[in-house]
Amino acid sequence: MWRSLKRTSLKLVTRPPLLSLDDALAQLLASARPLDRMESISTFDADGRVLAEDVVSELQVPAFDNSSMDGYAVRLADLKQGDATQASWTLTCSLRVPAGQSPSALPEGEAARIFTGAPIPFGADAVVMQEDCADLGDGRVQIKALPAKAQWIRRAGEDVERGAVVLAHGTRLSPAELGLAASVGMASLRVAAKPRVALFSTGDELVMPGTVAPTDMKAGSIYNSNRFFLRALLVRMGCEVTDLGIVPDDRTATVEALSHAASQHDLILTSGGVSVGEEDHIKPAVQQLGELNLWQIAMKPGKPFAFGKIKLGSDPHSFAHFVGLPGNPVSSFVTFLLLVRPLLLQLQGTTSVALQPVQLRADFDWPRADKRREFLRVRRNSNGGLDLFPNQSSGVLTSAVWSDGLVDNAANQTIKRGDIVSFLSFAEFLT
Repeated sequence: MWRSLKRTSLKLVTRPPLLSLDDALAQLLASARPLDRMESISTFDADGRVLAEDVVSELQVPAFDNSSMDGYAVRLADLKQGDATQASWTLTCSLRVPAGQSPSALPEGEAARIFTGAPIPFGADAVVMQEDCADLGDGRVQIKALPAKAQWIRRAGEDVERGAVVLAHGTRLSPAELGLAASVGMASLRVAAKPRVALFSTGDELVMPGTVAPTDMKAGSIYNSNRFFLRALLVRMGCEVTDLGIVPDDRTATVEALSHAASQHDLILTSGGVSVGEEDHIKPAVQQLGELNLWQIAMKPGKPFAFGKIKLGSDPHSFAHFVGLPGNPVSSFVTFLLLVRPLLLQLQGTTSVALQPVQLRADFDWPRADKRREFLRVRRNSNGGLDLFPNQSSGVLTSAVWSDGLVDNAANQTIKRGDIVSFLSFAEFLT
C-alpha cells in the first residue's frame, strides 16, 4: 500500500545582502544634520572644537615689514657704490631697532642694528644676518656679504591680508589653527556646541572593574572594557558624555533607559545587544520608541551595526540619534572609528569627515581572502613597512593596543609580502 504524501509548499527565507561600509556611512551621514547650537569660548580652550562661523582678519599679518633675523638693516645703494669686487663694507651704526619699537628712518650711508621681529626702518631694503657682519666696537659695523633685495625681510600682509577668511566655519581646530586665530586678534571663537551623548552597555554578563575581584568572577562574567574606551573616544571627539552604566537584559529597563536618555541627549550610544536573540532587547525597544535600521555590514570586524532615532513627541524634527555597536571589543572599537566618528563630526558641522589612507608596504602575507571588506590591525616598522598582529579575532583587544592603525583590505583580496596596501593611522582617527 502506497503511503500518500502530502505536498507542502516551502517558503524560503532569504536574507538581504550585506550593506557595504560606504553605503552605510552615506545613509548615516544623510540622516544627520549639524546641531543648531553654538557657543563662544576662549581661544585657549578651543582645541578640537569645530568653528561655527568664519574667522575674518581685521588686520594684515605681519602688520608691518619686519626682520626675520638678528642682524643689520642696510640700504643696498650704500653697498653698491664701491668697487664691484669689494668683499666688505664698513658703515656707521647709529640706530638700534629692537622688537616692539617704532624706529626712525635709516640715515644714508649707515646701518641699523636690528633684531628678529623688529620693524624695518624707512629707507632700508635688506637685512644682513649678524653672522655675516662684524661689530668693530667704535660705532661702526663691517658688512661682509652683499645681500639680495628684501633679504630677511617679512613683508606686511605676506601671511594674512586684511579682510581675508583665515579659518572657515566647519574647521576642526588644532593647535596651529588656534595660533592663527590668535595672530589676528581672536581672544574667543564661536564654535559648535558639544554633542551630548548618552553611553550605556547592555548585558547581564558585564561587570565593572573594582566591583568584583578577578578571582571572584562568576562563570560567564566579563569586565566591561567597551565602556572605558568608548567614553574616552567620545571625549576625544569633543562630546559631553553621560555615562548611564550597564542596563540589564530586560525589555522594560531598556525602554526606560532609552526614553530617559533621549530627552536630554543628541545621541545615544550603546554597546552589545544589537543582534536578534531572545536576550537582545535593543531592537524592539528602539522600534517601540522610534525607528531603527539594523544593518549587517560587509566589513570585518564589525558586521552588526544599528542606527535609528528615538522620537520626542510628535515633532518629526525632535529626536535623538541612536547607534548600537557590536559587543565584541575590537568590533566596537573599529565601527566607532569608521562610522560613529564621522557622524559626530557631521553633528558638529565639520566640512570634511573623510580620512585619506596612506599607501605603505605590507611586510606580511594574508593568504585567506574574506568576502567582506577587512580592517586588519597592523603596526609600522622601522623599515617603512607594516607588520600584522598575529591574532585578528574581534575579541582580542590587545591587537588594538599593539597596532597603530588599520589596513583597509578590499573584499576577496589576498595580500602578499611586498604588496602596497591602504593604511589608516589611529593617530589620524584620534586627533
